Amino acid sequence: MKKQFSNLDKLTLSNDFLFKHVMLRKRICKHILEELLHTEIADITYLEAEQTIEVYPDSHGIRLDVRIADTANTHYNLEMQVKNPVNRATGKFLLPKRTRYYQAMLDTDMLQKGQDYDELSPTYIIFFCLFDFFQDSQRIYTFKKRCLENMNIELADEAVIMFLNTLGTKGDVSPDIQSLFDYINSNTINSNFTREVADTIVEIKNDKKVRDAYMTYEMRMKDLRDEAHAEGKAEGLAEGKAEGLAEGKAEEKTATAKRLLSMGLSVEDIAKATSLSVEQVEKIKAEQI
Repeated sequence: MKKQFSNLDKLTLSNDFLFKHVMLRKRICKHILEELLHTEIADITYLEAEQTIEVYPDSHGIRLDVRIADTANTHYNLEMQVKNPVNRATGKFLLPKRTRYYQAMLDTDMLQKGQDYDELSPTYIIFFCLFDFFQDSQRIYTFKKRCLENMNIELADEAVIMFLNTLGTKGDVSPDIQSLFDYINSNTINSNFTREVADTIVEIKNDKKVRDAYMTYEMRMKDLRDEAHAEGKAEGLAEGKAEGLAEGKAEEKTATAKRLLSMGLSVEDIAKATSLSVEQVEKIKAEQI
C-alpha cells in the first residue's frame, strides 16, 4: 500500500493518469483551451474521459485521455505525449498517423450517433509533447488541410491538429501557456496559473478515490505489461523452435549428402535426392577433401 502511495506522490503533470485528473478540473482545462485558441469559451462539458473507442470488434482501439465539447459543439481531445513512439520494424515515427487515426475514430463515433456528414462537429486534437517532433523549435505546430497548388485555399473541414512543443522557443504563446510549459518541463511555478495547477495536483494526490483509482490503474498497467511480456516470450519460443527445426533439417540433409558422396554418387544426383542446390553439395564435397 505504501509503495503505491509513494508512486502516486512522485507523479508529475506529464504522467497520463495525473494529466487526465488535472484536465478534469473544468476551470483549468477551459482556461488552457481559451489561452491556446485565443477565444472565450462559455462552458465545456466532459464526454468520456479516458474513453476507448472501438468501431469494429477487430479494429485497433484508441484511448482518449480527455474528450471535451464546448457550448458551440466544438470537440476537443487532449493528450499528453512524453515519448516519441517509433515502429521498431520500420523505423518510422508513429505520431503523425496516430493523429490521423484519432481523427477518423472521433468522426466515425459521431456518425454512429446518426449525424449526417455536414453535422460533424469541429474538432481539435491537441498533443502536449515533451519533445520537438518537427525539429523547428516552434512552441505550437497547428495543422489544417490546404491545397498544395494554392496554399490560400483551405479545405475547411473544421478538423485541427495541434502539437504543443513544451521545449519550443519560436512563436508567441500567452504567458500562462508558457508558464504551463515550464511547469511540465521542470515543475517550475512562475505564475498564478501554475500555482493553481500545482495546488490542484496536491489536492488530487490527497484524494482517497484518486489513490484507489491509481492503484487499480497501476495493477491494470502491470497486467498489460505482463501480458505483453508473456506474448513476446511465447513468440520468441515459437521462433526458436522453428529455427531449431530448420537447423535440424539442414543438418540432416548435409549428413545425407556426405553419405551419398562417400558412395560415389554424382553431385547432381545428390542435389536431387536431398533438395540441396548443386552449389551446396559442391561446397560439402570440397569440405570433405
